[in-house]
Amino acid sequence: MWKYVLKRVLLALLTAFIILSLTFVLIKLLPVKKHMGRAPERAAYYSEQIRLGYIYSKDAPEEGSDPVDIVVFDDGTRIYYYQMPVLSQYFSWIENIVLHWDWGVSKTIEPNVKATVIIGGRLLTSMKINIISVIVSVPIGIALGIWAALKKNTMVDHIISTAVMVLISLPGFVLITFLLLLLCYNTPLLPTQWPQPTDPTSQKVLGYIIPVTCLSLGSICGYCRFVRAELCDVLASDYLLLARTKGLTKRQAVMRHALRNAMVPIFPSILAEFIGIMGGSMVLEKLYGITGIGSLFVDAIGSEDYNILFVDMAIFTTIGLLAGVLLDLSYGFIDPRIRMGAKK
Repeated sequence: MWKYVLKRVLLALLTAFIILSLTFVLIKLLPVKKHMGRAPERAAYYSEQIRLGYIYSKDAPEEGSDPVDIVVFDDGTRIYYYQMPVLSQYFSWIENIVLHWDWGVSKTIEPNVKATVIIGGRLLTSMKINIISVIVSVPIGIALGIWAALKKNTMVDHIISTAVMVLISLPGFVLITFLLLLLCYNTPLLPTQWPQPTDPTSQKVLGYIIPVTCLSLGSICGYCRFVRAELCDVLASDYLLLARTKGLTKRQAVMRHALRNAMVPIFPSILAEFIGIMGGSMVLEKLYGITGIGSLFVDAIGSEDYNILFVDMAIFTTIGLLAGVLLDLSYGFIDPRIRMGAKK
């Protein structure tokens, strides 16, 4: 078992390394956008890029190559900055991360501030919203799925199934637009955008309602549909009929046997659902003005702030791959048959 765990973890890390390497190389092949700040800010940024091994400078123009930028100081001094070859930048990038954990500084979002510092300041906000969404969606989705399965082919089941089909078909940006229009503009009950740090606590609490609702509804529908399908299969199984013939009541058979067996494939899916929410929060954070890593990812692409983009990409990639490893391992801890098969 330990060999399998170590193998999966190493494979996940290798996959993350390949994804980030391809991302770095492909982005570095794009045309370089000039820094739009003042001369001292531009010079400070390019000095940092020189230190990282991405750019080199010349006092005079170099024949046969176009400069990335030309910085002219107040005294008339000109410095020409040129981009290093992509392969050389790639090896410098690996060295900076492995030996110094240095991902570079921001270019446009927060000029000359370390990318890890910017990400660290916004990561907590995204994690709070996503964790609250999971806490809300898991019990509600499972409860609705159980209710629909126990009331199969009744009016309750039809209403729940129809609502699930409608809500799960709504894209996140459509849902948040509708909620903003209904609860913020037509009826001003909630803030129209993510509260600022200086806003009162009550305003901050209200600010969670719209993003948590948007992230939770899709997950609730997914859990409900999954739980209903699994529980309906278990309720129609032969061993549950045998349990009833031995004298167990319907409530005892459902609680002791049906729910326990139906939950085996459901609990591991919570990890995968959490990652799905993390990916989907990019659009919601951007629309609602949330200062999280999702909206930061979009801003980094739009402003070509590649150092921020690399760190953000590393977070999403690593969390996604490690969650996949935990998802596979959780089956072995939940289902004894899988553990027995692994030992053999």
